Amino acid sequence: MPADVQPAHPDFTVEHIDGIINMHQDEAGALIPVLQEVQESVGYLPEEALVHISSRLGIPYSEVTGVVSFYSFFTTVPRGRHTVRACLGTACYVRGGKEVLESLKRHLGIEVGETTEDRMFSLEVGRCFGACGLAPVVVVDETVHQQVKPSRVAELLEPYREEATE
Repeated sequence: MPADVQPAHPDFTVEHIDGIINMHQDEAGALIPVLQEVQESVGYLPEEALVHISSRLGIPYSEVTGVVSFYSFFTTVPRGRHTVRACLGTACYVRGGKEVLESLKRHLGIEVGETTEDRMFSLEVGRCFGACGLAPVVVVDETVHQQVKPSRVAELLEPYREEATE
């Protein structure tokens, strides 16, 4: 296994994947529903799962990975419990969104597209969340945090960290 491939989720089993495949095997276009259900149950799409899906559905591995990389909702890396999205749309950008993102990266210790080692947070960038009057905006899961200041990022993240220790 290449060094940059994450190990499979502890709940990942071939039998589990086979159960999902068996439900869709005879459907035209089964690949996407299978990928969606595997990701939903495992949390991401480990390489081992993609290889197995390719083999069982008789679809070339390159086609399976092509579909996974094409659709942004698929991920091959484990995701955090909380998804933190910093807006870099025009209004957020000119009101300090880039600095907020830099502060998030520092406080989380990760880059955009990565997940913290404890799998608590994943960091992403958005281009507009439709809250331009509240810029700069950070969305954690479904909660919109408005007029975020880089110096207050630690305070913004603290309730999510505390939740994990309860």
